[in-house]
Amino acid sequence: MSELEIIIAPDPELKKKCELVLDFNIQVEELLDNMFVTMKRAPGIGLAGPQVGFNKRMIVVDTTQSEEEGRELKMVNPEIVWRSEENKKHEEGCLSLPGYFEYVNRPDKIIVEYLNESNKKIELEAKGLLSVVIQHEVDHLDGILFIDHISSLKRGIISRKLKKYKKSINNGKNN
Repeated sequence: MSELEIIIAPDPELKKKCELVLDFNIQVEELLDNMFVTMKRAPGIGLAGPQVGFNKRMIVVDTTQSEEEGRELKMVNPEIVWRSEENKKHEEGCLSLPGYFEYVNRPDKIIVEYLNESNKKIELEAKGLLSVVIQHEVDHLDGILFIDHISSLKRGIISRKLKKYKKSINNGKNN
């Protein structure tokens, strides 16, 4: 297994809507494994295909360090089929927006359907942190970042700082 490079915002690749995975094969399994390794080493609790340059509907999640009943999940073609009316605010961060955290209001419970790493269709009810992480990662698959859920003022400040950060990284690589 190998670690993948995480794309840092702003980047047009993060704003694209992802395509369905139509052929569940060994490359998909390997990519899920590599995404999981990348997420753990970052360290993070969720990662989506577009964050590592793959425009496919694939996410990985690991809430085992944060919740007593945490889960490790590899999800292909996840689709949220139900959202509770009750919303809760949770602080969110993102591996593609390093160092930035904001509170986002999301449904507290969801039901998500997906294919697992064995190509088996699963329906999962998620609440709390697991629900938040899945919603956050599914947003990535639709070209939505967590900062798209906050005020335009805060979003603008974070975007400008990330542009400067990326510029400084790129200047360091060119030296």
